[in-house]
Amino acid sequence: MLRACLGRRLPILLAGALLVPLAFAGQAPAKLVVYGDSISAGYGLAAKEGWVQLLKERLAQRYPGYEVVNASVSGETSSGGLTRLAKVLEVHQPDILVLELGGNDGLRGYPLRNIRQNLEAMIVGAKAAEARVLLVGMVLPPNYGRRYTAAFEAIYASLAEQHGLPFVPQLLDGTATDRRLMQSDGIHPTAEAQPLIMEGIWEVLAPLLAL
Repeated sequence: MLRACLGRRLPILLAGALLVPLAFAGQAPAKLVVYGDSISAGYGLAAKEGWVQLLKERLAQRYPGYEVVNASVSGETSSGGLTRLAKVLEVHQPDILVLELGGNDGLRGYPLRNIRQNLEAMIVGAKAAEARVLLVGMVLPPNYGRRYTAAFEAIYASLAEQHGLPFVPQLLDGTATDRRLMQSDGIHPTAEAQPLIMEGIWEVLAPLLAL
């Protein structure tokens, strides 16, 4: 009796088992968009060397349900990032946005109020699009004067606190002060620095991936 019952149900069970992977295959992957400047775009590096590529490889191993999009542009400022953000959000619909902008503004001595306004507008816009934002802070060379550099760095910490964001205080922590890890321009990190940068991002990013 039991054998006959199982015989009748076996085709149904097999069909159900086949449908399970098909259902998962039809699900869109979660998306992580890195939205930065030349440091995240991999200036001066081979395509496979940048920290974003290393992050892709880490995610493929540990969180294969995530797709990584590098929407970084060399030379990008906070105002340029704000201008194109709406389109990036519309096209990619990220679950997580890693926001790494403002460094070029600071290097050019742009008004701090404008930098903060642009960064905050991007944070608000991304959250309105239901993306979780990870904010990445930047540090300027000391020749810009302590008053300006301190106020610039404080923008990121202040925004992270105000908007409750996971926060990486310094993208180049541990690399910017080591000449061996910086390219000849003194601004962009070398290939050897990229794993350090990725690990600094990963430490803050990993808890978001499990949500």
